[in-house]
Amino acid sequence: MKILYIITGLGQGGAERVVCDLADAMFKKGNEVKIAYLTGDVLTRPNYNQIELIQISLTGAYSLPRAYLKLSKIIRDYRPDVVHAHMVHANILSRLIRTTTPMTKLICTAHNSNEGGYIRKLAYRITHNLADLTTNVSKTAVSSFEIDRAIPKGGMKCVYNGVDFNSFIYHSSAREEVIKELTLKTDRKIILAVGRFNEQKNYPNLLEAVSYLKKQTTEDFLLLIAGDGELRTEIEALIVELDISDEVILLGRRNDVPTLMSACDVFVLSSDYEGLPTVLIEALACQAQVVSTDVSGVREIVGTCGKIVPTKNPISLAEAIKDRLQNSNKNVSGQQYVKNKFDLDLISDKWLKIYNEK
Repeated sequence: MKILYIITGLGQGGAERVVCDLADAMFKKGNEVKIAYLTGDVLTRPNYNQIELIQISLTGAYSLPRAYLKLSKIIRDYRPDVVHAHMVHANILSRLIRTTTPMTKLICTAHNSNEGGYIRKLAYRITHNLADLTTNVSKTAVSSFEIDRAIPKGGMKCVYNGVDFNSFIYHSSAREEVIKELTLKTDRKIILAVGRFNEQKNYPNLLEAVSYLKKQTTEDFLLLIAGDGELRTEIEALIVELDISDEVILLGRRNDVPTLMSACDVFVLSSDYEGLPTVLIEALACQAQVVSTDVSGVREIVGTCGKIVPTKNPISLAEAIKDRLQNSNKNVSGQQYVKNKFDLDLISDKWLKIYNEK
């Protein structure tokens, strides 16, 4: 089978990693795979070099006609059995291209409960029938699309993201490695957050929680944040303003996230909205104790294996972190729970079945 994945970009976000992992899984199962990306630099890529990455160079409205023609030509020349688009820009563009370009099957996957404002929702609704199937990554996200009338009732299916548990696995030596690298005291508790510095992740919520926690506990702790993004300057300023410079280290982009997850005492997600926060699955796979705001997909991931608190409530977030810091055990039950539900091999088999449906 020939599969063409189309994605908005190949940055360091969770959706990009999910698509690359899925492409790897499909290639490993004997399929021919290409990935077309609309914009940006390649910061996340599949493991198999045989998977061709094709840049479309959509940089703005003025480049849209050229990008449309280029992607249309790629589809005509490659003649894939399945075109599988991911994220809002790729989803809408691939649907529009289908009005002039034959496609055997077009699947569009959203990766969030909130993919933009009224115009994007309207675009989804108007172009809905141009896709053979529209999916989202959690049941909660599907419900959000229906409530917002971006899709008709029953017009979207939930298919979970798959995680490569060969990459995200608990390393018993990880804590010692991180302590040595950062020259930390061995008994200092480590809190970890991973993700882009953007509004969705609401790092101010987490930093305010850390400020509150500092005043409420005698526990010696440190928050590590792995990631970068457009709000870094504002986050750095808030750390100083809240007087928590000794409690927070911004690590920047890291290539050893499984090691950090294995080393931490508590992993925290402080987002205002998500689709299916794969980073939580990865943290649980590394046996981390987890605390998360109650955003789309979290209850489907965490079950009873972590703490869930309201969004935009730093005091509740701080109290939950404090509770998890008192639990020194690794989260073995959480690891098993996510492996049974989100294993990449199981999810890729589900996609293959969908791809082959007539």
